[in-house]
Amino acid sequence: MDGLKETLVIWSAELRRAVRSGRAVVLLGLYSMFSALVLLVVGWIAGQVREAVNKQLETAGANADASAQVAEEMRKGMLGFLTSNDTAMMEALAQVPLEVLLVFKITLFFLPAYVALMGFDQISGEVGPRSMRYLTVRARRSSVLLGKFLSQATLLLGLVLIIDLAIFIYARIANPDFGFGHVVLNLLKFWLAAIVFSLSYVSLTTLCSSLFRSPAVSLVFNFIALFVFWLMDTIGQASGETGALRFLKYLSPSHYAGDLLHPKLAEFGASGAAYAGFATLFLLGAYAVLRARDL
Repeated sequence: MDGLKETLVIWSAELRRAVRSGRAVVLLGLYSMFSALVLLVVGWIAGQVREAVNKQLETAGANADASAQVAEEMRKGMLGFLTSNDTAMMEALAQVPLEVLLVFKITLFFLPAYVALMGFDQISGEVGPRSMRYLTVRARRSSVLLGKFLSQATLLLGLVLIIDLAIFIYARIANPDFGFGHVVLNLLKFWLAAIVFSLSYVSLTTLCSSLFRSPAVSLVFNFIALFVFWLMDTIGQASGETGALRFLKYLSPSHYAGDLLHPKLAEFGASGAAYAGFATLFLLGAYAVLRARDL
């Protein structure tokens, strides 16, 4: 129980410090500007495509029903591409505007870098100037580690919720047929998927931050690790189902992102278990480093 109390105290103190700092505001601004930019670009491209298709149909003398049918076929084709033609996922996401799904897919690619910027100095920022020793004489190293990890995870959870809420409000305004019930249900679904995805990367950032005394070196190493994981997934995917290097994709967290929106509990559970495994592995590595380090 003492360890739990220590963790909660450190979590609360670190979270208050993070919320009061200017970094939280800057990170929220960066995340919101990036999401807004992606949303606007995707919306503009979609509008241009629809306009071009409508002009072609008008030139060909097609009626309104034919135009609507072509638009629906285009939507189904794009939805199939984004969901790897998974029938169950296509049915579950049928009511979600395509721009929301596209923004979600794109932000998942950049979210690990955002996580790295958010917490690269959570451990190294105190190990370098040796202020960590004042914490570790009053609390277990495991409590310090978990408290800092939980504060970063809680801050990320709040920031992602704010951005997702703004995106779905925009989608509701831009798509009147996107009902309130579907907005709430899919907001929770997309938010949960983003959190499950990002927690393993918060753990990776904790590990990278514990490896070095310099925050700058921790950040650079974190970006290198992200690139290596991305490269492993890319090489594994390119190797197909029979290639000698196909196993590499299973060692990358990003490989398991495809089923985070899957309506079947078994598929979502398998992806969630994979991310939980990565998070546990990274946290254990961070604890091993912190336990062995001379503070």
